[in-house]
Amino acid sequence: MPNNVVPIDADIDEAYFVRNSRQIMRYLNCSVSLFTLTVLTAAIAGRAQPTTPSTGANLPAPMNWTSEQDHRNMMEQLGIKALRPGAEGMNPQAPNYQNTDEAKANPYPNLPDPLTLNNGDKVVTPEMWWQQRRLEIVEDFDREVYGRVPKNVPKVNWEVTGVSRTNNGAIPVVTKQLVGHVDNSACPLINVNIQLTLTTPAGAAGPVPVMMEFGFGNFGGFGGFGRTNRLGGTNGFARFGGTNAFRGFGGFGGGPNWQQLVLSNGWGYAVIVPTSYQADNGAGLTKGIIGLCNHGQPRKPDDWGALRAWAWGASRALDYFETDPAVDAKQVGIEGLSRYGKATLVTMAYDQRFAIALVGSSGEGGAKLSRRNWGELVENLTGTGEYHWMAGNFLKYGGPLTPGDLPVDAHELIALCAPRPVFISYGAAAGRPGAEGTWVDQHGSFMAAVAAGPVYRLLGKNDLGISGNYLTAPMPAINTALTNGELAWRQHDGGHTDAPNWPAFLIWANRYIHGPPSAAPSATEAH
Repeated sequence: MPNNVVPIDADIDEAYFVRNSRQIMRYLNCSVSLFTLTVLTAAIAGRAQPTTPSTGANLPAPMNWTSEQDHRNMMEQLGIKALRPGAEGMNPQAPNYQNTDEAKANPYPNLPDPLTLNNGDKVVTPEMWWQQRRLEIVEDFDREVYGRVPKNVPKVNWEVTGVSRTNNGAIPVVTKQLVGHVDNSACPLINVNIQLTLTTPAGAAGPVPVMMEFGFGNFGGFGGFGRTNRLGGTNGFARFGGTNAFRGFGGFGGGPNWQQLVLSNGWGYAVIVPTSYQADNGAGLTKGIIGLCNHGQPRKPDDWGALRAWAWGASRALDYFETDPAVDAKQVGIEGLSRYGKATLVTMAYDQRFAIALVGSSGEGGAKLSRRNWGELVENLTGTGEYHWMAGNFLKYGGPLTPGDLPVDAHELIALCAPRPVFISYGAAAGRPGAEGTWVDQHGSFMAAVAAGPVYRLLGKNDLGISGNYLTAPMPAINTALTNGELAWRQHDGGHTDAPNWPAFLIWANRYIHGPPSAAPSATEAH
């Protein structure tokens, strides 16, 4: 194996029966026909993947459906005849135009209690949370919302494809370009590779914390990490209400960008490209890592969707960081905006190795309460443009069932992150040029954060510092940070970006994440 390939997970010895067939036949003192040997060998192979690559000759060809065809197939599996339409974000004259009236926003005001077991018992100790209630909540999210990660997910071998030394601003850095090659021997017709870059301070005195972003990339030369947050296809940003302007993710009014702020803390940064291993559309569900695990065939109703798959990829990146001596893998954070904000929260909830999170404008499917009737709705996520983010079972809540029937909601997703620090970020709903708009439901996400607070308190941590009913808890003013606890909130005065909240996030995060002593290198020391 080349030196620059890092294996993750050990190989399974699947060929035991074949290697020992003679001894087995001698022990049994009987003759075994070639046919019987073949059958037994196949039975062993059925319990583990073969060590030699398959030709794929015995597998059906991967399906090449459109999103509409795949969506229809899932509806048929679930026996759903029709789905309710989602909200319209642009045309105020449309009969289904998004609701922005708080008097109509909470048709299902009773949230599932994160501290009540399914049998009705109250959770009163941290042990009950970890050993009982948390497991129940994870199971509900797995089955009904985000889907289950299959047990046969292949291993990932990481390859460092390039290393460069340069400056980011005045700070000398080392950037590694990496590709995570997913073993496709079980289905050679589907290739999956995870694209990742890692940048660390060149003069670091030891392993450094790293903030990893779900981002976009142009991996032709590993140099195209612009932060334009382009949203294409049927999920286009024009669906959002208000102006919803993107702010470019360069500097903050001409100041340092987020990467430079992170470096000034003595940390490193990474960017993972989720669409490199799972497409952001329903047509990609028979491809990418989801398709690879299903051998190119359609999902079952409780199979994972793209959000859970993107989170899986982030976890594999963290596997790599645990092998890189430049990274303090105990202090790796995760960040993302919009749909990648949803993926950030899912990642933080499911993988307890991540130390901290900045969740940007995640909306429905992220930090927003799904029971809310405001902006984007559950019914938007069950339509053909966004259903691929979720488990197939989630479609039920846009058709025969309602959002009020969901066994879990966003406050419990936030609670799964406890006791680790989580910063929830949004822009302005209205009132300022370039405001984010109402589609993402800032208030509904604030409500979810308030409702997650009891779990943080049970585990000995501080929440937003706002007690009482989540329905009546007052939202803080724009640009006012609630950062006294491990659960934090800030709504800036800009658009659909978390850029203006990075300085406040880093000030808060410095209480929990600590870099090595600074070597204070000059910019001329990079070479």
